[in-house]
Amino acid sequence: MVFSACSDYLDVNTNPNGPQSVSANLYLPPMLHWMVTSPQYDGRFVGRYTQQWTLPGTSLSTWDRMGYDPGSDNGGQQWRDVYWSFGQNLVDMNTKAQAQQRWDLLGVGQVLKAWGWQVLTDLHGEIIIKEATDPTRTAFDYDPQKFAYEEVQRLLNQAIVNLGRTDGLVDQTYLARGDHIYNGDRSKWLKYAYGLLAINMSHYTDRPSLYNPDSVIKLVDKSFTSNADDALLAYPATNNDDMNFWGPTRDNITNYRQTQFVVNLMNGTDFGVVDPRMSRMLAPAPDSQYRGLDPNVVGFGALTASQRPNNFYGYPTLPPSGAPSRYLFANKTKMPAMTYAELQFIKAEAAFRKGDKVTALAAYRNGVSAHIDFVNARNLDDNQAVTQISAAEKAAFLASPQIIPTDPNLLTLTQIMSQKYIALWAWGHNELWMDMRRFHYTDVDPATANQVYPGFRIPTALYPDNGGLPVYRIRPRYNSEYVWNFAALQAIGADKANYHTKPLWIIDPSQP
Repeated sequence: MVFSACSDYLDVNTNPNGPQSVSANLYLPPMLHWMVTSPQYDGRFVGRYTQQWTLPGTSLSTWDRMGYDPGSDNGGQQWRDVYWSFGQNLVDMNTKAQAQQRWDLLGVGQVLKAWGWQVLTDLHGEIIIKEATDPTRTAFDYDPQKFAYEEVQRLLNQAIVNLGRTDGLVDQTYLARGDHIYNGDRSKWLKYAYGLLAINMSHYTDRPSLYNPDSVIKLVDKSFTSNADDALLAYPATNNDDMNFWGPTRDNITNYRQTQFVVNLMNGTDFGVVDPRMSRMLAPAPDSQYRGLDPNVVGFGALTASQRPNNFYGYPTLPPSGAPSRYLFANKTKMPAMTYAELQFIKAEAAFRKGDKVTALAAYRNGVSAHIDFVNARNLDDNQAVTQISAAEKAAFLASPQIIPTDPNLLTLTQIMSQKYIALWAWGHNELWMDMRRFHYTDVDPATANQVYPGFRIPTALYPDNGGLPVYRIRPRYNSEYVWNFAALQAIGADKANYHTKPLWIIDPSQP
C-alpha cells in the first residue's frame, strides 16, 4: 500500500492539460532567438574590450579597463543559453528529428550545436563539451579548445550532409513552423553551415600548420552569395521580450557612447575619406559633430554638454516612447547572426594571406559594398531617423582609392580588418573580438609598419587583476562554475585572478 501510494503521488507530475512531448520543430524558435540575441547581451561587455563603445561614469569601469565583475554573471549570457536554453532541449530536438528522419531539422540542430561550441570556446577558451549533458554528473570537466574547434567542424560536416538530403520526412512547411530566420529553407541553412565552417577555419591564422586559406575561400564561396542570404531575426516588438535587445524600449544601452576609435575609422582621420555610413550608424553630438569618448578618460572629460556624443538612439537620454531611433538600435531592427559582408571580408583576408591579391580585392570590395546596402536596409526596418545612403554617395566612396585601391597589390590587412570591424560593429561582437585577439590588438601591418587596427590603444589603467596584461578570454559563468564546479576550474587554472588574460589556444602556438 505504501509503494502504491508513492507511485500515485508521483503521477501528479503528469500534466493532463498539456503535452508531455512536443513536436520536434517547436523546440526551435526560442533557440533561434537566443542564437541571435544572447551575443548582444554579452556584447555590452565584449564591446568595451573591443572599444566599440564605452560606459562613461564617475570612474573607469571594469570592462573598459579589460577587467571583469567578480561574483557576477555579467559576460555569461551565451554560457547560460548554450548549456541551459539550448541544453537538453537541443538534445531532445535532435534525437526526435533523427528518429523521425527529419534530416533538415536535424541539420539545423547540428548547426545550432556547432554555433554554441564555437561562440563559447571563442569567448572562454576551455569549455565543457563531453560531459555537458550527462545527467549522472554534478561536476563537469573542461575540454581543451583544440577539441572544441574539431567538434565544431565535425558537427558542421554532419549538418552539411543532412541539409543536403531530400529523403525521409524532409519538409519545408514543417521546418518553417519553428524557423523564424529562413522560413524552413534548408538551402539557406546549408549556406549558413558552410559560412560557420569558414569562420571556424579562418581563426587558425596564428597556427600556420592548421590554417588553409584555400579551404576558407572555398567554404565562403559555398556560403552566402548576396545580402539576400543574411541570417536575420525579426523582432515583432509586441512586448518587451520580443523587441530588439538594443531598442530604446529595452533600455539596455542608453548610457553607452561610441569611442573615438570607431569614429576615427569613419571620419577621415585614419583613411582620409569620410565614410557615408558614419552618419547612419553613429550618433552625433547635440552640436551635430561626430565625436567619441576615450575609455581612459573618466566620464565625458572636458566635453561640454553640446559636444558630448548622444546615445545610439540619437538622444542625450532615453528618447520618448515612439520617437524614431537609429540603425541597429530600434525596437524592430532585424538583428543578424551572419552576413554576406562578414563572409566576404573573411574571404578577402584568406586570399590576401594566400597571396592572391586580385581575389582579395574583389572580395573586399564586395564586403564594403554589401555593408553599405546592409546599413540602408537596417535603417528601413523601423522607420529610423536617418536618410538612406544614396547611390551617388556609395559610388563616390567606393571610387576612393584610399578605401578601394585601384591596384590589388596596394590592398592592406589594415583596410580589410578595419572595414570588417565597421561591418561587425554593434552586432558581431564574438567575431570582432576574435579578430582583434588574432592580431593581439596592436600587431603591425607589414605593408605599412603601422597597427592593423589604426589608433587602437590598450587601456592605460588596466584592471588590477590583469597584472598589466590585456584580456584574452572571459571567465566561465560565475553562478554555474565558481559556485558549483570550482574543482574543475582549478584544474584549468580558472581560479587564478588573472585567468582572463591567458591567451586562447587558437592564437597561441606555444600551447600544445
